[in-house]
Amino acid sequence: MLSLKRKLRIETERLTLRAPQHADYRTWTALRVKSRDFLTKWEPIWADDHLSRKAFTNRVYWSQRSITSGSAVPLFLVRREDEVLMGAITLDNIRRGPAQSGTLGYWTGEQFARQGYMREAIHALVHHAFTRLDLSRIEAACLPENTASRGLLEKTGFKYEGVAQSYLQIDGRWRTHVLYAALRSDRRGKTDVG
Repeated sequence: MLSLKRKLRIETERLTLRAPQHADYRTWTALRVKSRDFLTKWEPIWADDHLSRKAFTNRVYWSQRSITSGSAVPLFLVRREDEVLMGAITLDNIRRGPAQSGTLGYWTGEQFARQGYMREAIHALVHHAFTRLDLSRIEAACLPENTASRGLLEKTGFKYEGVAQSYLQIDGRWRTHVLYAALRSDRRGKTDVG
């Protein structure tokens, strides 16, 4: 059972979502370097060793442990037609018991942005979370000025829920975020009136 969890793959029309592998190091590093300016305004400050092989190896081992333990589902987006690594999506902080929820995060290389790949990945991972992991709620947060991310969340069925003051440190400062959520049985905005 554990080896099956480590080999988790989700197939979509154009993508394979799979756990990071040690062999991805050079491709991942090249994509992060090429997209640095595009990504860093939306992310926590990169550690000094962010792009090191050791940090990437730790990321791979963390991914394996997280999938095995059920605490997170960290996946890379790989375009099936040419096996190109395009970004990553993670369902993290999976909470069981009465919560049955998790937190969604994602990034894509600049050259792959706004082509529908992340929308496809979000739909697939949310479906997996609701049907395979039996979660009830997926949460996501982004900076208020990140209109691309807000639009992406809304197009994938997430609904705006509010604001969290000083939610995360992004680009070196505590930043307020807007909060979204997708529910397995979403009745928000619906009534029984025919």
